[in-house]
Amino acid sequence: MVQLSNDCFASVAASMTIEQAVALIAERLPVAATSEVVALHRADGRIAAEDLFARNDLPPFANSAVDGYAVRHADLAPEGDSVLPIGGRLAAGSAQAVATAGRAIRIFTGAAMPADADTVFMQEDVQAADGAVRLPAGLKRGANMRPAGEDIARGQRIIAQGRRLKPQDIALAAATGHKRITVRRPLKVAIFSTGDELVEPGGALGRGAIYDSNRIMLAALLARSGVKVRDFGILRDEPQSLAERLAVAAEDNDLILSSGGVSLGEEDHVKAAVESVGQLVFWRLAIKPGRPLAMGIVKGAPFVGLPGNPAAAYVTFMVFVRPLLAHLAGAAPEPLMALRVRSTFASRKKTGRREFVRVNVARAADGVLEARKFPKEGAALLTSLTTSDGLAELADDASGVSIGEMISFYPHDAFW
Repeated sequence: MVQLSNDCFASVAASMTIEQAVALIAERLPVAATSEVVALHRADGRIAAEDLFARNDLPPFANSAVDGYAVRHADLAPEGDSVLPIGGRLAAGSAQAVATAGRAIRIFTGAAMPADADTVFMQEDVQAADGAVRLPAGLKRGANMRPAGEDIARGQRIIAQGRRLKPQDIALAAATGHKRITVRRPLKVAIFSTGDELVEPGGALGRGAIYDSNRIMLAALLARSGVKVRDFGILRDEPQSLAERLAVAAEDNDLILSSGGVSLGEEDHVKAAVESVGQLVFWRLAIKPGRPLAMGIVKGAPFVGLPGNPAAAYVTFMVFVRPLLAHLAGAAPEPLMALRVRSTFASRKKTGRREFVRVNVARAADGVLEARKFPKEGAALLTSLTTSDGLAELADDASGVSIGEMISFYPHDAFW
């Protein structure tokens, strides 16, 4: 892990927009993940640690795009059909050399073009009989042929450093001669929940107790992000023990992520615990749901404290922790692509604050997607996450939304 100084976030404003917070991360936090070389079959979802270049042309040789007949365009009659003798047969993988001058070569998809051939007639467009083939007029030179390097030229960059690798990227690496690829190692993230009221799922619930669902949700979200999760369990509301466990979590992790205890109440002890072993800067993000959210440095490791309400923890993870993880992992920025939907609800909001509304989406009679607000607004409602389709975004400078207004919508699946 990269060791950070406690003052790397000095002179940070008390409140900032999501974009300001994410930009500050990129400016002041170095990439935490070192690199390793892995086989291609283990590279899906990993972050490329360096640029990758093609070792060969793709395709590596000129080949036929269809089943048909390869000819030299110069051998075709200037007007009308041409009749040429069939002078050979080439299938994919054949290394046979055949002469093409004055002849047509039976060729199949993917087969290497004869050295002097430059055009292929599709078999359904010709008439073959008695060792010859009649070729219709009008076909342009180069038709139905894939030249060498048509897709990628040797030496061309095929994968940029910081790209999160997809199956198609891995296929391209394989097709251009690579067996292995250098990627960033997975991040190690320590997680814990705080609260005397929390009980491990499945345990006995006493009076005033609730099951710890946030930590389970965060572990699953982190796993989907390709992170190695180190679970520190439930930490009680006691500043000294919190500080001790934070110090232990900071020893060999790239990030510490907690849920709960970061507000300003008398029983919110995370602030004091973090400050006793590092520095805590409250990023009162201009966001709803999601305030408060805290970030700081604990013995050289970045720390993020998410709200205790499940919907707030989910939203802040998606809009803040997700880009933080991408940066620490060495990934290029991955902006989300919003869908535009029509609001069926009216709502007022404070300007200067981004709001994310849980909604369901359906297509209206006129074909436009419409967003319907989840009937209950509480940030503690887990069902608002399980039975909604995603999050509608209301812009910072908006004072509200009107019925019929077009707004941005992020399906839950869009975050992956």
